[in-house]
Amino acid sequence: QVQLVESGGGLVQAGDSLRLSCAASGRTFSRYFIGWFRQAPGKERDFVAGISGSGGRTNYADAVKGRFTISRDNAKNTVYVQMNSLKPEDTAVYYCAAALFENTYSKSYLYWGQGTQVTVSS
Repeated sequence: QVQLVESGGGLVQAGDSLRLSCAASGRTFSRYFIGWFRQAPGKERDFVAGISGSGGRTNYADAVKGRFTISRDNAKNTVYVQMNSLKPEDTAVYYCAAALFENTYSKSYLYWGQGTQVTVSS
């Protein structure tokens, strides 16, 4: 089993940057594909970015390509997402989640963190 804890959210202005962290427990962390999702009020939970267990493969939603960068440090059991050039439409609760294979569908993910709020003011 894997437990995930997100951190790094906050209130920023448009154009600013934030780095979110997802810290995991468990010795099998490197087995899992880790995805970041976000959910705005009244909207569905959407895939943002994902990274393979080794860190060798990444993928991004079109809305964040070129602005967000996902990375992981398996020695620290942590996945990061660096978010640059933030926009008001990036405002949401951000969740990290673990899956056994690479995918963008939230229902395929086995473990979830509690989420961290990101608010971008205009």
